[in-house]
Amino acid sequence: MGLYVITGPPAAGKSTWVRGHAKPGDIVIDYDLLAAALTAPGADLNAHPKVLRDVAYRARAAAVTEALNHTNTVDVYVIHSIPSEHARARYEDHDAHIVEIDPGRDVVMQRIRTMRPHAMVAVAQRWYAHRDHTTSTQAQSSRSW
Repeated sequence: MGLYVITGPPAAGKSTWVRGHAKPGDIVIDYDLLAAALTAPGADLNAHPKVLRDVAYRARAAAVTEALNHTNTVDVYVIHSIPSEHARARYEDHDAHIVEIDPGRDVVMQRIRTMRPHAMVAVAQRWYAHRDHTTSTQAQSSRSW
């Protein structure tokens, strides 16, 4: 049993990866599924209003907190696009397997253009900037050894 944290930009295939790996009875914590569950049927799930985002983020945080207590008895999958340093440390304290899904910037941007609201472009750009910064920082750190 274990903890799997799936990271990556929007439209990368994180949910698809989890569907291909999680088994019945595993815990799957997916912000998009939580947001869908917290609004009325027929709502535009690509245009989450701020209040829905706030509630869904808090629900995800509560679900993660509880699920971390059960990684010894069930596999837990958490989709978390850009975990903060604090969240990453918390996941690592639970021996998380961090899985990065990234088919590449061009593929992601094309998928967003065809399947997601335009606002997701900024989210993807932020993900790539964060990853590029983290990779650059790690390279600088490893050179100093």
